[in-house]
Formats: sequence, structure tokens, C-alpha cells
Amino acid sequence: MKSSKKVSVKKITILAFCIVLNIVGSNLALMLRLPIYLDSIGTILGAALFGPIWGMLAGGITDVIMGLTTDLTSMYYIPVALVLGCLAGFLYRKISPDRFSKVWIVALLISLPGTILSTAITYLAFGGVTSSGSSIIVQLLFGIGLSKFWAIFIVQVLTDLLDRIVSVYIVAVLFHSYKPLKKLSV
Repeated sequence: MKSSKKVSVKKITILAFCIVLNIVGSNLALMLRLPIYLDSIGTILGAALFGPIWGMLAGGITDVIMGLTTDLTSMYYIPVALVLGCLAGFLYRKISPDRFSKVWIVALLISLPGTILSTAITYLAFGGVTSSGSSIIVQLLFGIGLSKFWAIFIVQVLTDLLDRIVSVYIVAVLFHSYKPLKKLSV
């Protein structure tokens, strides 16, 4: 009988794939200056397949690699990736988002704690200006009279939720349409 806690070459390979998926998504969002991040698809996939620890590893390692290579600000958001990976791992066990209504629920539940953290990080460390395309929206809201904090918070709520809906939906489609993925999960 195999232990589900066992670390295998297959799990490490899939973790590496999840990290690459995050890096490609993140760089695509940065290059196109999108108001979403696309850096958590692999984190959510790893969490859905193998649980919270694997989701946390995918997210944390992604932010370290991104911070050392293309986007220094990623390092500051490691706590957000860890919370997201942990929550996604638990939620995928409880609520399998196989219908769009469940995608919304999972996306909302994994977004809220991360949004609070990312708002605090963006406000305290960067004053609202990061490498993300959402910084433009923050500056527009600030320019029309909102306080810096509320401009950041509103943008984080909207962009985080939209990003998580896209990410959870992509993972749900992958997870539920590609049968070999189901066999890999714990």
C-alpha cells in the first residue's frame, strides 16, 4: 500500500511543471501589463492535485524564482502565495469546483485572505505602485480623490478575485477534463 505522503519523482516533476506554469503566466501578465497576475494557476493546480503543502511549495518557489529573475516585487508577495496554496489545497478537498458556481465560491474563498495581505504589502512596501498593470488603476482612483489605501484595496479586491476566477476555472477545466490528472491527486 502506497503512502499518500510519499514524495515521488512524479510529484516533484508535476511541482516543477506547476512552477513553470506560474512563471509563464506571470511573465505573460507582466509583458502585456494585464490588470491580473496569472501567477497562481500552477499553485492552485498543485494544491488541487496533492494538497496544501504542495500548493504552498508551488507558490512560494515561484515567487522566489520570479523575484530573483524578472520581478523583484514578487518576493514581497510570498506570504500571499503561501496562504493561497494552503487554502486552495483544503478547499479542493471540500469543494471540487466542477461547476462554474463552485468556481466562484472557491475563487472568492481563496481570494479574501490573500487580498488583505496583498493590500497591506502593496500599501506599506510600494505605496500602490508595483510592476502589475493594476497599478495604473490604483493611480487613476487615487487621482480622482480616493485615499491611497482605499484605491489599493478596491483594485486588489477586483483584480485578485478576477485572477482567482480565471485561475480556478483553468484548473477546474484541466482537472475535470483530463482523466490522468484525477489519478495523480491524493
